[in-house]
Amino acid sequence: MVTNPILSIRDLRIRFRTNDGMVEAVRGVDLDVGAGEFVAIVGESGSGKSQSVMAAMGLLAGNGEATGSIRYRGAELLGLKPAALNAYRGRKLAMIFQEPMTSLDPLFRIGAQIAAPLRKHQGLSRKAARARALELLELVRMPRPEARLSSYPHELSGGQRQRVMIAMALANDPDILIADEPTTALDVTIEAEILALIAELRQRLGMAVILITHDLGLVRQHAERVYVMKAGEVVESGTKRQIITAPTHPYTRMLLAAEPEGRKAPPPDDAPILLAARDLRVSYDLSRGFLRRETALLHAVDGVDLTLRRGQTIGIVGESGSGKSTLGKAVLKLVPSSGTVRFEDRALEPLDRAAMRPLRSSLQVVFQDPFGSLSPRLTVGEIVSEGLLVHAPQLTRAERDLRAAQALAEVSLEPALRNRYPHEFSGGQRQRIAIARAMILHPKLVVLDEPTSALDRTVQKSIVALLKDMQARHALSYLFISHDLAVVRAMADWIMVMKDGRVVESGPTEAIFEAPQADYTRRLIAASIKG
Repeated sequence: MVTNPILSIRDLRIRFRTNDGMVEAVRGVDLDVGAGEFVAIVGESGSGKSQSVMAAMGLLAGNGEATGSIRYRGAELLGLKPAALNAYRGRKLAMIFQEPMTSLDPLFRIGAQIAAPLRKHQGLSRKAARARALELLELVRMPRPEARLSSYPHELSGGQRQRVMIAMALANDPDILIADEPTTALDVTIEAEILALIAELRQRLGMAVILITHDLGLVRQHAERVYVMKAGEVVESGTKRQIITAPTHPYTRMLLAAEPEGRKAPPPDDAPILLAARDLRVSYDLSRGFLRRETALLHAVDGVDLTLRRGQTIGIVGESGSGKSTLGKAVLKLVPSSGTVRFEDRALEPLDRAAMRPLRSSLQVVFQDPFGSLSPRLTVGEIVSEGLLVHAPQLTRAERDLRAAQALAEVSLEPALRNRYPHEFSGGQRQRIAIARAMILHPKLVVLDEPTSALDRTVQKSIVALLKDMQARHALSYLFISHDLAVVRAMADWIMVMKDGRVVESGPTEAIFEAPQADYTRRLIAASIKG
């Protein structure tokens, strides 16, 4: 029990109006946060942990309603009008969201976005706000902070964008920093840096931190007290030591035990080659100025060779900016590249967009950011079945709907949910929707770009098992891009380690994990060990 908490939540209940009726997301939650305390809220996707703090920030979706009490230093927040809430949001309570790319405005430079809350809440001049923005970027240890003030969000890596979000959250010296899955999209080394940064800033600035996460490894490292949520309720709470070493609830014990399992056997030596790339290169021109007198090329993929057999999974690992996602896009001809790519012994480089279209059903991709890749205006059923309009135009609307229901069932989502919209789902559920959309076309090759980054460990286990089962039944081949080495180890039979656009090491999965040859590989593996 916390004496004199600065944030106190009592009997919080949250419901959403949907096409299928009212859905109760949070059921009678009680929660306290003390001054300067580091509290973790842990639970699976859909447990209600994010919605609980969204209610405190007044950020529930338009179809949501909350009852109960949320008090900050004795002042009731629940039910306040937006204008009144703005006296607290950003000033007393600040939030870092799970997906920084969708939280940053792509049309404005970083400096302007950090300066905006400073000018609004503190009345700073443009010049003073820019100076403070630079101080904040230095505070979060952004590389080349002055240059980054003029950058757009798409010019930054995932870790750099998250540092910008932290800088914006700290702009007005909040009492409480809410970090909602702040590292799910980051590789292990950057994840460790970001969480160490948050912990350091908490100590330096004396603020409280609420960490919302599905990863109990992070709880072991940083939290002081823990709330465990399941199906909208707090099922257990206590100190970190109590929760980690002596959990009393079966659900907590299940979370602690959850870890992707098994090892994938390699395909037979005589398995046919499905995809082969040779000397693959992707470069970007970074020259600036009207006359572009100086040539500056970024080699995102620099001379990579790759051979993928039918039924094989190649895991591609590396830090943000290593080129692993760009490599996945290059083999699918989603970005301009040089070198050769052959799919089923057919050269892809001469094919234009129209010639590639018949092959797209065989070459599918699941992107890292499910919310950004799902149309907010379509129902989930329409999103999942959208590819059938192009690749199976003979199907009737009813047949497409049936296929969508089957695809959702395959990824462990209730088919009845297909009448809802993406914003009504948790991050993990949206990721499963994105997987269903790719699998509905029965592809031969799937590029999985961080497909489990937004999922809690228990759901990761089911998704890994699902992907393996589908691979075995349909002889699928995967390029599995991930920063989560535990998942890669369970999924892949071969691993490629990338750094600065090049492959620094590759080989069978167990050989890479048990006896890594490159210093960089050893550093990645060491950073993935938590607790």
